Amino acid sequence: MSQDSPTPAKRANWLRAGVWSLGFVAMLWVLEATDYVSGHQLDSLGIQPRTDAGLLGIVFAPVLHFGWAHLYGNTLPALVLSFLVLASGVGRGIVATLIIWVVGGVGVWLMSPPGSITAGTSMLIFGWLVYLIMRGLFSHRIGQIVIGVLIFLAYGSLLLGVLPGQTGVSWQGHLFGAIGGALAAWMLNDPPKKQASNKAQKKAA
Repeated sequence: MSQDSPTPAKRANWLRAGVWSLGFVAMLWVLEATDYVSGHQLDSLGIQPRTDAGLLGIVFAPVLHFGWAHLYGNTLPALVLSFLVLASGVGRGIVATLIIWVVGGVGVWLMSPPGSITAGTSMLIFGWLVYLIMRGLFSHRIGQIVIGVLIFLAYGSLLLGVLPGQTGVSWQGHLFGAIGGALAAWMLNDPPKKQASNKAQKKAA
């Protein structure tokens, strides 16, 4: 086996990441099918700003969509970006996602206009995008920097969605999801010196 070949542990982690990503996206489709059959009863579980009921939306909004077209537009980027976030460690990726989920949801609850309802996985998509772009800058790991550059080239234009102006689109969700992604990248960074120190401690033990 060459040094460039992925180790069995890496391949196993990629497999787990793929299973989690496919499972998450499948859940989105099941929920939208349930919403459709119920006459869109689930739509009311989105985030309603500055209301007690809207707090529940922080939990449910990122997995709900306002129709098939809304879900279809989010499916591919959700599948790709969630896999890349999880591929470097499923546990770390889940923690990053939870940070994005909470920061994005609370930001929408605080800042969206009254009377609106916000839902959609794009909050997570923007968070994953910024997380992938910025984590290499914090960790100083070449591989993660390269992935971040490639992700920026492929999806960087999406970041314009954090700006207000598009009717019917929650720029607040995009903005605070992106802020959550930056925060997750900073909180979960693992610089090479820290990694080397951890390995040395394990060997010494």
